[in-house]
Amino acid sequence: MANDFLVSKWKIWYKSLDVNHDGVISKEDVEESRKKFSELHHLEAEKKKLVEENFEKWWNDYIFRGKGGEISETDFVESLNNDLKTDKKKFVDNINKCFNTIFDVIDTNKDRSISEDEFLIAFKAIGHENVALDTKFFKAYNPTDGLVPMTEIVASWVDFVTSDDSSKKSVVKTAFESGV
Repeated sequence: MANDFLVSKWKIWYKSLDVNHDGVISKEDVEESRKKFSELHHLEAEKKKLVEENFEKWWNDYIFRGKGGEISETDFVESLNNDLKTDKKKFVDNINKCFNTIFDVIDTNKDRSISEDEFLIAFKAIGHENVALDTKFFKAYNPTDGLVPMTEIVASWVDFVTSDDSSKKSVVKTAFESGV
């Protein structure tokens, strides 16, 4: 069973995925994020199609969990909590797959690292348009030569979604608390 600290982070994650800021994660959020992401990256037709398919698959597999095109915050939190209660190791493994999958989609040049531009485009695509805050978020990873290894970003998000230790510093939680 998740503690209040973990539940509060899941609610932050939920709100971060509400692309159109209407209080519900729905197919409209998926469509808006797919479209923005492809447009901002200026992807060629074949790559655009693949990226958009992978984006949609990620949303369906990890956010909606195959249950149609809308999920409330309560259902989202309950679903995560049920997974955690059922099998914590499997829960963590699934969250790890979730973030490896989405960051692989975001890493359009497949160099296994995320540049500031890739990071900013991804955040803009999911409705986070404050470039200064998103840039600060990216820089909190202390990039080397303008890049952050994908493994480091994935690990920070997995920790954000799975760790119930409130004394542990979280790059992701700190960024969202600052207004990202």
